[in-house]
Amino acid sequence: MIEIGIIGGTGYTAGELIRLIIHHPKTIIKNIVSKSHPGEFIHLIHQDLLGEGEIENIKFTRDLSKEIDIAFLCSGHGQSRKELNNISENIKVIDLSQDFRIKNQSVFNNRNFVYGLPELQKERINKSDNIANPGCFATAILLAILPLAKNKLLKKDIHISAITGSTGSGRRLSDTNHFSWRNNNISAYKIFQHQHLQEIEQIIHQVQNNFYSKIYFVPYRGNFSRGIITTSYTHSILSLERNKEMYEEFYKDHPFVKISDLNIDIKQVVNTNKCILYLIKEKNQLIVISIIDNLIKGASGQAIQNMNLMFDLDETCGLKLKSVRF
Repeated sequence: MIEIGIIGGTGYTAGELIRLIIHHPKTIIKNIVSKSHPGEFIHLIHQDLLGEGEIENIKFTRDLSKEIDIAFLCSGHGQSRKELNNISENIKVIDLSQDFRIKNQSVFNNRNFVYGLPELQKERINKSDNIANPGCFATAILLAILPLAKNKLLKKDIHISAITGSTGSGRRLSDTNHFSWRNNNISAYKIFQHQHLQEIEQIIHQVQNNFYSKIYFVPYRGNFSRGIITTSYTHSILSLERNKEMYEEFYKDHPFVKISDLNIDIKQVVNTNKCILYLIKEKNQLIVISIIDNLIKGASGQAIQNMNLMFDLDETCGLKLKSVRF
């Protein structure tokens, strides 16, 4: 069994990570660290864990166990470097913050972090001991445009809009995730400046080094709890049928990405590790709609997918989840 430690155990991503791990057949949770709630039962914070077996008897600890195989860092952006100072070099690490996603920031304390998008570099993840889990927007957007980059077909600017649920803002209360503000409301934010844009641009240039155009990204706050829907469009000389064939070929060995012949909606992926894509062609523009669950494929599920690859397990292990459709 893979023995797991989690740092930053009270947030949404940690809660989803725990929920998935306790039903993973090859793992066991050794301890969960919370600096704000040490000594408290975990199910009192993550109340959906009530009645879920042994997890009811586990309390948050102040420090990470040294007797673990892998640590998941869920402390939030800017905290992971501090946490790594206290983690033994023989312990594998998956970081769910943005601290190590950018190449010039990916080396720290003799650890070299690999960008953990399995559909891009499965073999590198398999050989690595340190993974930088991608951002949720970045995951949905990259999966929508990677086949074009791989085939050197990105010739013009890429325009992207995307809407995320309130859980994308984290558990801490703020004006823009308060119910009274969020309900029956929607707003754009960080237009052309969202932090995930940097990792999106980095990966696109890595895959297609002759891409010289711009990526314009407009994110929106949605009035729902979880899920992301993105719409990306760019110039394409290929027919819709040829584009679909190219996408099917690119993702044929990647079990969590599906191409739909029908229009898609967020409820198809909530509570799953899937990404579903829908392609449309209008005149000379290829439009790709992408949907994921921001807390699973966009965070904790993808982290477990990466762990599976690191330990030579089937990447779908513990992640065969069905959506909550109604």
